[in-house]
Amino acid sequence: MVTKLYPELNKIYLIEKYTMFHILEGTGSIEVDFKKYHNWKDKLIFLETGQYIKFLSENFVARKVEFKEEEVFRNKEVRVLFKHLVALGYINFTECTTCQQYLNNSVFSQRSSDIIDISSKQWYWQNPFHANQEEYHVIFNIKDVIDQKYKNHLSNDKISKLIGFRGYEAQALFKNKVGLSVKSLLGHKRFLESKKEIAFTDKSVKEIAYEFGFKDPAYFHRTFSKIEGTSPNKFRKEFEYEKRDSFLPELYEVLATHHKEQRTTDFYANKMNLSIKTLSKKVKDKLNITLGQLIRQELINTAKMLLKTDVNIKEIGYELGFQEPNHFSSFFKHHTTLSPADYRKSHLK
Repeated sequence: MVTKLYPELNKIYLIEKYTMFHILEGTGSIEVDFKKYHNWKDKLIFLETGQYIKFLSENFVARKVEFKEEEVFRNKEVRVLFKHLVALGYINFTECTTCQQYLNNSVFSQRSSDIIDISSKQWYWQNPFHANQEEYHVIFNIKDVIDQKYKNHLSNDKISKLIGFRGYEAQALFKNKVGLSVKSLLGHKRFLESKKEIAFTDKSVKEIAYEFGFKDPAYFHRTFSKIEGTSPNKFRKEFEYEKRDSFLPELYEVLATHHKEQRTTDFYANKMNLSIKTLSKKVKDKLNITLGQLIRQELINTAKMLLKTDVNIKEIGYELGFQEPNHFSSFFKHHTTLSPADYRKSHLK
């Protein structure tokens, strides 16, 4: 799906599908997974599920392409775009004439995955790790192991066994080409994902420590504080402060736009770029009501506003998405104890 995005300042866009961002306009920095980037210009940025992106100034405009064809990402040739290991997964747009032609001429193509094939070829041509195709497969096979086993504290011997044939040689190749050891990347991935758990969930620090293979939560606390420069709890508090600033205004804006046609929680979760569980929890935590109650509340408020006008009650029901007038009347009375007609009379008095 291709959309034009006018991102909000400091809003966190959680990635739930493999996604490409092409920033069309804007100055300043972006943030991906707690790391700020200033060199995003003239690049196609590829993010995988579980990552997030945040725009740190107000004047950005981006083309956002979400890829639904999951089978594309089982192709070993395209893993390079979403597993760049050290920095962003990206390609240089200005160097890729085919990419420019495709996005200029086929931006609403039904097969948006075509840009993946084009970009993969460009990535291999750019060759950031100065490796041949066979060496790249070794590198990204190891990255697959990192993605699967990052919660475990593994020795070099165990890492080699997980890699398989000629594991130690593969580790040496990896360090030579990437510049970091497999064990270092495992630690980096473990720390990054633990930060996400602290930032985006309400799990206790102790629970997160055990989940990420730390037998001593105090050791996890010390390690986190040493690397991050602040304690896990303080990091969570400061990070949530940024999110709190935009969450409710954005949610109310989405509700105001869509509540007449949409009642389902999954619709609003998609609009907010959150899972249903996360959105429901955030609404409950901040407003002490459920998302369903909030949607119904918005409907009732709009109904009351319209009932204070001379619009026919039947027409109000249709405008609010009720197929039958009696369904609207029953809904309104259930939540206000008054029928629409009685509410209108009461207001007129």
